[in-house]
This record gives sequence, structure tokens and C-alpha cells, in this order.
Amino acid sequence: MTYETLRERLARFRDEAVQLDIPADEVDRWMDLVRPCAVLSMRDDGPVAARFGGPVLLPVGTPHPRFPYVASIDLAALPQASTDLPLPGDGRLLLFAWPRDRGDLTNHGAVVHVPLGTPTEEHDKYAWDPDVVPEAREVADAFPQGELRVRTEPSLPYHYEVELPDGDLEPLPGFPHAEELAEEWETACRYLDLRGPLHIGGYADEEMVHLDPLEGLVHCAVEQASRGNWGSGGPVSENVEDWVLLASWSPALGDVAAGSSVHWAIQRKDLEAGRFDRTFTDVYWNP
Repeated sequence: MTYETLRERLARFRDEAVQLDIPADEVDRWMDLVRPCAVLSMRDDGPVAARFGGPVLLPVGTPHPRFPYVASIDLAALPQASTDLPLPGDGRLLLFAWPRDRGDLTNHGAVVHVPLGTPTEEHDKYAWDPDVVPEAREVADAFPQGELRVRTEPSLPYHYEVELPDGDLEPLPGFPHAEELAEEWETACRYLDLRGPLHIGGYADEEMVHLDPLEGLVHCAVEQASRGNWGSGGPVSENVEDWVLLASWSPALGDVAAGSSVHWAIQRKDLEAGRFDRTFTDVYWNP
């Protein structure tokens, strides 16, 4: 989908925002922030490009990540320009995550790229924790299953404030009406039907968001790297501009993980180098 087509999809959003007495030039500058996003859902339209669940097929010799298996994305099936991310052109991305907050800053997931033609072996669905307790198994068993179809949609920021060094908050620079714009975008996601349980690229969203969730994720990644708990010893940037949102998941797990949002993010240079082992995963959970 071209940039012009993405903006065309936002025509109603623009009209509604201007009717809120937000200056038209500010609305247009907000729309300039648009990113393409691959929205994956179980709707009937669009090609099949991913799957929730199914067998866990990892490259031979690759240990199972310490998190339950979520989904597999067929990179070759994603429409051209469905994201602005430098993704590999083929193979599959396997997403793993624990969708509940563990009360610390630790990594909550993993991503494995399986290039086309790579020999694989199937892992047991509970290989992420052979001694998994019944309560954790109940959560993992509630993960969705089934084919996902893809469509390309516009994505705009859901957040509207930045935190200053002294801890105060102010609207996003250059957007005095950022809160109203973000609220109208949240409404537009409903009337434009932009939602889906799994997104590739775009902007991060979570319940009751006002700061960019990616900033919190980067803070956690830097902290864990400083403790030697993550990062494989490589440099980890504190600058959120050096990171990209790889994927987002809004689990629908009934009562076992209500109010959960999962974000996988990676430094752009690591994505370009195919270093998916340096993906950091954050979760927001509001039971």
C-alpha cells in the first residue's frame, strides 16, 4: 500500500479531527506520522500469512525459547510495503511470549527466524518449561489457534505525551492537541476497522496508554543489558529512535490473561543484520 493510499484511508479521521477544532495543519502533520502496518486476523479477507499456534518447528539444534509459542509469520506472504521494516524476504518468524507481568523488568519473549529451506525439528508444546505448573499451563493452553489473514492498514501514534528529565509530562513536541488527536485515532480504529490481534510494524498500543510503550520497553532492555541478563554482550542504545516495533499482540485469552498487550521490539541495526536473538519483549498486563 502506497503512502498516498494510507493517507486516503485517513480522510474520515482528518474530517473528524478538524471538527474537534484541532487546526487542520496540525492534523495534517499528525497524519504525516503514518506508518504501514500488517494487520493479521481471522477475518475472511486477505491472503493467509501467519498462524496462531500449530507445531513448534525450530531449526535443528536450536533450543526452545523459555516462553510459550504464539505464532508463525510467513514473511514471503506479507504484501509488499505492508510494513516499513527491513524484514527478511522469506522464511518464517516464530514469536514466543509470556503474556503476564512477572513483576520485574525481565524479557518476556523471543523471536526466531527460520530461513526458507532450513531443516527443522518439532518441539513439545511445553518445552519452554518442562516443569510448568498447572496455572501457567492453563495460560499457555488458552493461546489462540488458527490461520491468520493479512491486510495493510495505516497506523498512527496512540500515545500523546513525553516525559521530561524532571519527570514532568508534556504533549508530543509540535502537537499541542496530541491528546485529542490520539483519542480520535483510537476512535478511528473502530470505525475504520483497523484492529486485529497481531500486528507487524506500526505503532505500539496498550490499555490506558499516554506515553509511548516503546520507551518503557527500551528502558527495560537497557536495564537488563546492564545487568548482563540480556543482549548477548552487544551494545544496547538508550535512544528509542534506534529501535523499531517488530510485532504487537493483543491476547484474547478469556479470564486467564485479561488486559494484556505484548510488544516485540528490536534495534534497527540488529533487524537489518538478522539478529533476532536481540529482540526484547515487554508486556502490559492489567488483570
